[in-house]
Amino acid sequence: MEHCDGENDYMQPEDDWDRDMLLDPAWEKQQRKTFTAWCNSHLRKAGTQIENIEEDFRDGLKLMLLLEVISGERLAKPERGKMRVHKISNVNKALNFIASKGVKLVSIGAEEIVDGNAKMTLGMIWTIILRFAIQDISVEETSAKEGLLLWCQRKTAPYKNVNIQNFHISWKDGLGFCALIHRHRPELIDYGKLRKDDPMTNLNTAFDVAEKYLDIPKMLDAEDIVGTARPDEKAIMTYVSSFYHAFSGAQKAETAANRICKVLAVNQENEQLMEDYEKLASDLLEWIRRTIPWLENRLPENTMQAMQQKLEDFRDYRRLHKPPKVQEKCQLEINFNTLQTKLRLSNRPAFMPSEGRMVSDINNAWGGLEGAEKGYEEWLLNEIRRLERLDHLAEKFRQKAAIHEAWTEGKEELLQKRDYETASLSEIKALLKKHEAFESDLAAHQDRVEQIAAIAQELNELDYYDSPSVNARCQRICDQWDALGAMTMKRTEALQRTEKLLETIDELYLEFAKRAAPFNNWMEGAMEDLQDTFIVHTIEEIQGLSTAHEQFKATLPEADKERLAILGIQNEIAKIVQTYHVNMAGTNPYTTINPQEINAKWDKVRQLVPQRDQALIEEHARQQNNERLRRQFATQANVIGPWIQTKMEEIGRISIEMHGTLEDQLTHLRQYEKSIINYKPKIDQLEGDHQLIQEALIFDNKHTNYTMEHIRVGWEQLLTTIARTINEIENQILTRDAKGISQDQLNEFRASFNHFDRGENEFSRIMSVVDPNRMGIVTFQAFIDFMSRETADTDTADQVMASFKVLAGDKNYILADELRRELPPDQAEYCIARMAPYTGPDGVPGALDYMSFSTALYGESDL
Repeated sequence: MEHCDGENDYMQPEDDWDRDMLLDPAWEKQQRKTFTAWCNSHLRKAGTQIENIEEDFRDGLKLMLLLEVISGERLAKPERGKMRVHKISNVNKALNFIASKGVKLVSIGAEEIVDGNAKMTLGMIWTIILRFAIQDISVEETSAKEGLLLWCQRKTAPYKNVNIQNFHISWKDGLGFCALIHRHRPELIDYGKLRKDDPMTNLNTAFDVAEKYLDIPKMLDAEDIVGTARPDEKAIMTYVSSFYHAFSGAQKAETAANRICKVLAVNQENEQLMEDYEKLASDLLEWIRRTIPWLENRLPENTMQAMQQKLEDFRDYRRLHKPPKVQEKCQLEINFNTLQTKLRLSNRPAFMPSEGRMVSDINNAWGGLEGAEKGYEEWLLNEIRRLERLDHLAEKFRQKAAIHEAWTEGKEELLQKRDYETASLSEIKALLKKHEAFESDLAAHQDRVEQIAAIAQELNELDYYDSPSVNARCQRICDQWDALGAMTMKRTEALQRTEKLLETIDELYLEFAKRAAPFNNWMEGAMEDLQDTFIVHTIEEIQGLSTAHEQFKATLPEADKERLAILGIQNEIAKIVQTYHVNMAGTNPYTTINPQEINAKWDKVRQLVPQRDQALIEEHARQQNNERLRRQFATQANVIGPWIQTKMEEIGRISIEMHGTLEDQLTHLRQYEKSIINYKPKIDQLEGDHQLIQEALIFDNKHTNYTMEHIRVGWEQLLTTIARTINEIENQILTRDAKGISQDQLNEFRASFNHFDRGENEFSRIMSVVDPNRMGIVTFQAFIDFMSRETADTDTADQVMASFKVLAGDKNYILADELRRELPPDQAEYCIARMAPYTGPDGVPGALDYMSFSTALYGESDL
């Protein structure tokens, strides 16, 4: 029988026994009573007993008998001699038997037992008790003392006030013993009535009941236990072990069972090893079976995080989960080999694991595991790299998509705006420019849309888990992009169409303006002309106006055509506006003229034409009347004019050809004058006709060269000439009488006057005298005065200058004293006051310039 070192802990060395005895004699007393009772409980089965423990085992006979009873085995035959040597031999046989059971007997020799050494005898009995009553106790994988203690704890666990922690003081109150009995034979003790503070009653009750009903002799005294601070452990253990054996079945049955167990134990151990192998193999194969699909599962995760978790799980598998399995596999092979060895040694057939659980099966499965594991980490890393790429791409996709979506925000509303419907041409052009800029912007964004689509495509190709939402977003962006493109084209067309319409309208406006302006000017001119007050003096002029007016009237149908054409332009504009719903908020920018104005002016022109017709008819009648007045005037004027001319010529001849004395001539001229004056009524009648002409505002007359003015002047000249001629004769008479000119001299002057030479410089000088007013007419009287002056002794500037020179004593200057001496005082002072100082080289102080003074006296009359 194998024996663990741990069990030897109960075989205390000799000095321990000594110490025990010395420390507490009460213990020795308890041991002696308990061990004696224990030995007798077995010896009585052989029909004997002992009274004194150290005396009755000295010959070794009862000792050998005790061992045979408790072991169920036969010892060597005892020696029956009474000698010491026989006793030693028998004790040795007993001790050897004990030793054969794996017990090391420390310091216990046969001599001491034979000599009746109480301490050694007690030690030996304790060793026997320990080996045969306690060592084989086994409870829940603990054995011997610990097994017994655990058994006690388990059995008493349900009882309050019982707490078994050891084999001494835990039993002092007796409740532990009572609890053990009540647990197995509840009918023997009324446990509920027991009190913790009454140990004596409790102990005695337990001891009495055990002896009477359980066949356990009374091995302890209640008084000893209560009276000892710490009861003896060995005594308590021995007594308690009797309870264990009493309750664990009859000793014989147990011994038989033990024997069977020992035989079965080998089988059980082998079976257990087989079971363990099967279970371990099964578990390992199951683990491999579960693990391989996990390693073979190359379905990628959607996220980096999940994939990194997989990698982490794999690393945990390699680091934590697989190593124990490697050990298990190794252990399995070791166990298999050990089992086969044990079976071979115990002549049992070799172990044949159930199908599929052979070592080779496990190795194959393990190879499969290693195969599945191979490439798994590489795949994980590749997947992580792929997901990293995908995350990057997805983030890039989201960024670009977000930027694009932000850019497109509000673009559809912008493109669907119908602002062009209310825009002017310039605003349309601005909108077109703006739209062109937008189109450029749109084209620039094409790249981004293509990039977004390309990224989405790449994400699809790389099996991105969230591809549906990426594709949906990409589709939305592409659809919106197409929509934006379509809207852009639509808006372009709308803007261009509107621009064309507005340009057409603008061109029509411009054409309207270009044609309306000259037409308007023409109408205004026509209105002005038609309303123009005209002044005509002749029938021809009024006929000219009438002809022009008829020509103007002939242009009216053409003008009306132009008017209708111009209005047609406006109607065309209106039609475009109505047909295409163009908003024409403004008016024609090129002109202020409108159709209403044109029509109003046209109506005015049409209204003025008949008025003009009437005015021309009236004027024509007036001119006919004027013509009659002209002819009436001309008839008389053409008679009177020549008559006056004839009379003037007659007077001229009379004045040249006069004969006889001045008195005769005077008489003749006065008679002639009277005949002229008698012509006056004809002049007056002409004045009356002239009055009518003036009242008719006639300013010219082609029927005569004579105007009333000419007639009047001629008439007045005639009257003046005859009067002057008469006056000349009267003056000649006066001159003749005053200067004593004879009739002959006068006749000579007349002849000179009549044959007056009109040439040379002398003529100019004479003309300035006889015609000082530059009239171009020289009268005979003026001529007589001149002739008288030329022939008479008259003073001149030169003569005055010569006279001053005589007074000055032939000097070129004169002094004031000389003037005062020669001239009367007032005349001397007149000269001194007016003469300038003389500035000549020969002058003296006070000298005066008489030369310039003489010239100044005659002024401009002296040439």
